[in-house]
Amino acid sequence: METAGARGGFSGTGGCPVRGGSPVGIEEPRILLGTPEFAADPHHAYREMRRQHGSMVPIELSPGVPATLVVSYRTALRILNDPEHFPADPRTWQETIPEDSPIRPMMQWYPNALRNAGAAHTRYRQAYTASIDGIDLHAVHSTVEQIAGPLIAGLAAEGGADLVSQYALPLVFDVLNQLVGCSAELGQRVATGMAALFDTVNAAWGMQTLAEALMELIAMRRAEPGDDVTSRMAHHPAALDDEEMLYQLVSFYGAGIEPMQNLISNTLLLMLTDDRFGGDVLGGSLSTRDALDEVLFNDPPMANFAISYPRQPILIDTTWLPAHQPVLISFAACNNDPEIAGGDRIGNRSHLAWSAGPHACPARSVAYLVAQTAIDQLLDALPDLALAVPKHEISWRPGPFHRAMVALPVEFPISPALRAV
Repeated sequence: METAGARGGFSGTGGCPVRGGSPVGIEEPRILLGTPEFAADPHHAYREMRRQHGSMVPIELSPGVPATLVVSYRTALRILNDPEHFPADPRTWQETIPEDSPIRPMMQWYPNALRNAGAAHTRYRQAYTASIDGIDLHAVHSTVEQIAGPLIAGLAAEGGADLVSQYALPLVFDVLNQLVGCSAELGQRVATGMAALFDTVNAAWGMQTLAEALMELIAMRRAEPGDDVTSRMAHHPAALDDEEMLYQLVSFYGAGIEPMQNLISNTLLLMLTDDRFGGDVLGGSLSTRDALDEVLFNDPPMANFAISYPRQPILIDTTWLPAHQPVLISFAACNNDPEIAGGDRIGNRSHLAWSAGPHACPARSVAYLVAQTAIDQLLDALPDLALAVPKHEISWRPGPFHRAMVALPVEFPISPALRAV
């Protein structure tokens, strides 16, 4: 499938999923994720993957980095709920990956819940979840309103905007900064580093930038604890050290900045361009929550993730997976698996966008609330909001993991009343 960047000839050791009854066989050409062509029409690519390869697809995450992409909903659930055979610890794998690989900083081992299994995962997960469970959702609603108001007022004076860079992104930054007890200056440095990681461009620099900012935050909150995620984590009975704290926060920001801004933006695009939602949602017969779930089914902000590494060669469906090579779940493809897709999905929240099993997202209630409040505030204030370009002219950022627009340009009548707020 050339439009998705098909590649052949990889000659790694045991790096390719193999059809049939043996873990040794002829390697198949791999599909390179993260190309502009893939980003432009991933759903076509997923259909072709399923047609050519079935449930398990041989891919490259970047040139020379093989992996397997799961595109079957039921197979994904089997893997996500089997951490014994599919642990999230990448340490054996990363020994085979060059230090300067652009994909490595996003996938390598860190002392956090996302990249560990067994007792270590349990310890990290307890501290991480407790810090999130302490978030006051009523306060979050007010926080989002307070942050959205000035942003919207600024947009109202212009009559047009890019809702990614001028609304979703700064709103999510400010909300996350307040949740973790972080200053705006430190938060901007965190965001810059995280963007480099997700785009797999200058990823090592991105991780260094991110780590330096978060270590300053940790020192600050150990000395002056408050009612925030960092403080609760720092004083949890798990007694995380500074490095462990750092990588829990990397995970928190990683699950917040890119996915949240993309969830807001992708949902706004749906509501502005799809008659099933645009007219009905703005008219009140469907809720913003329904639109969010439609996006989480079709264009989840993390399209391909939930990475695991089989402990040993294992037969899944009709494919032998090699040991210690990445297996990714395509949330986007699995949610649209013909075996489970079809019918009216309004009110159906069985999608995998939050993952499943022991690594499922513990902050989904917070994420839903932030996204829904941000969208409602914008559409209530600017009800005549419209896309400023044809939908087919929207550009999508290349990357193997996310589903993210370059920009979401909109236009609307200038509102003097709002501008004066």
